[in-house]
Amino acid sequence: MSFSTWMLVMGTLLLILGLASTFVRLLPVTTSTLYLAFGLAIGPLGLGIWQQDLLDISTWLEHLAEIAVLISLFIGGLKLRLPFRAPEWQAAWLLAGPVLLGTILSVTLIAHYLFGLSWGLSLLIAAILSPTDPVLASLVQVSHAGDEDRVRYAISGEAGLNDGIAFPFVIAALLVLQFSAQAPLSPLREAFDWFLIYVVWAVPVSLLLGYTLGRNVGRLVIHLRARQTDTTISANDFIALALIALSYVGAESIGGWGFLATFAAGLGLRHAEVTASQGHEQPAEKRTSNSMTREEGQTHGDIEFGEDKDEHPKVTAGALMMDILSFGSLLERILEVLMVTLLGALLYQHWDWRALPLGLALFCVARPGMVLLLIGDRLIPPSHRLLIGWFGIRGIGSLYYLSYSINKGLPATVAQTASDLVLSVVAMSIVLHGLTSQPLLDYYERLKHRA
Repeated sequence: MSFSTWMLVMGTLLLILGLASTFVRLLPVTTSTLYLAFGLAIGPLGLGIWQQDLLDISTWLEHLAEIAVLISLFIGGLKLRLPFRAPEWQAAWLLAGPVLLGTILSVTLIAHYLFGLSWGLSLLIAAILSPTDPVLASLVQVSHAGDEDRVRYAISGEAGLNDGIAFPFVIAALLVLQFSAQAPLSPLREAFDWFLIYVVWAVPVSLLLGYTLGRNVGRLVIHLRARQTDTTISANDFIALALIALSYVGAESIGGWGFLATFAAGLGLRHAEVTASQGHEQPAEKRTSNSMTREEGQTHGDIEFGEDKDEHPKVTAGALMMDILSFGSLLERILEVLMVTLLGALLYQHWDWRALPLGLALFCVARPGMVLLLIGDRLIPPSHRLLIGWFGIRGIGSLYYLSYSINKGLPATVAQTASDLVLSVVAMSIVLHGLTSQPLLDYYERLKHRA
């Protein structure tokens, strides 16, 4: 498909969504489901505008999905304002650690014994499909920095942290597939090196580097802007893009995980705002927004700093957060439209009926079972844990892991099987979660109201 044709297709979709936005919000499905349907319509099953296979586009699709996930992770980290010792974080650590690990092992066993796939391929598919997607799970995550709902906070923290467990197992699966062709000299030594390099070193160094960079850059920016009473909007956007790029490249250059570092950079920047706000419970952007006098033609640059210089860092931090969140959310929505439409266009060529039992086992048994088993009643009541178990949405992150694995030189038959199962299960997730998320969220809000 030519660039002009692709622009025509995406322009048409965005125009339809823009004109019909009021009606779309009334539909009992998420917008991701509509993007998927549009992708099917332009693929071989519909108009036939898109004819390419995933294996043909995996090189650039990997980077496109990578950008989408990086932006979503950074914005997700920017919305998590509570201190790390807060109980809301405990469920997030459990979801991103023991629960994710248990889900990967469960899906590996299911794929191996139910479909007869090799251990390496089973582990690869499990590692790709088990993490909750930070892009498509936005509906069930915290909506703003003041949202401290424990269920939403747990899912948001998990979506940001789960690369620390998922990515090492993607690497492990690729190593197992490589060793199946040539036996390793020492399997135990290889396993020990994998654990040391990809878990013990990569996970903590990524979190530390990203958080330190985000926090220090945030404090420096707030200090300089407060001194100069400057809230220039374009410069705030540049800060966000710079932190995403530098945290990612910095972590990758020292053998860490760029995704984890970018999420931690968002957390660090948010904690710089908390410091500037002197621990105030209300986020700075909320107070700044409430204090703004919007007249015709005003922009963020017209925010009044006031005579009290002690308040200037708070005003600066609020403007910084508002601009970055607005800019990041726009980029996130655009990339979501593009990626899910691509998935729909690819689906007809990669649909695999085996995805039905695999997806249902993942959505209804493996993840909910691990959530119920490993998260206690003290943190989350049972009814809420069932919701968390169901809300493990799969999406753009899985597309990235899949493209990354293909580009690492998977054998053709292995790549085809992995592509078919992963794309089919992700599409199932978009449809099933798209149909059920809003009704279940409404039910959850009623439960909270009664409590």
